[in-house]
Amino acid sequence: MQETVEIVCPQCSAVNRVQGDRLRDHPKCGKCKGGLFAAHPVQLTEQTFERTITRTGIPVVVDFWASWCGPCKMMAPILQQAAARLEPRIRLAKVDTETEQRLASRFRIQSIPTLVIFKKGREVARQSGAMDLNNLLGWIQNYS
Repeated sequence: MQETVEIVCPQCSAVNRVQGDRLRDHPKCGKCKGGLFAAHPVQLTEQTFERTITRTGIPVVVDFWASWCGPCKMMAPILQQAAARLEPRIRLAKVDTETEQRLASRFRIQSIPTLVIFKKGREVARQSGAMDLNNLLGWIQNYS
């Protein structure tokens, strides 16, 4: 029997069940037909955050950032590259702390960028400050 993994659709937030060995086959959402993986970080809001981190069966790495933050801007292309390398084993996501202030407060984000790794809805690691691609990949792989 093949393991089934739940993946939350980045477009419509529907929970999809995908056979583990089919994750690399570019699965599509059963509801909206959009791709479940797009090789870039998913934007999360207060409405989509909880479902994404609790119902996604792979680790979710969330970047808490702001548009005015220089190091955050430097991290954006690095996160893009990391998403392209790590999907579909790991979901990368972003939360804009300016527009999602309640999420930033809930997770006590005091400096940005701050990266948090969630597994099954639970925080397992946190790292503040910018990283290069190799350090980012190494940090994620240590905790996922």
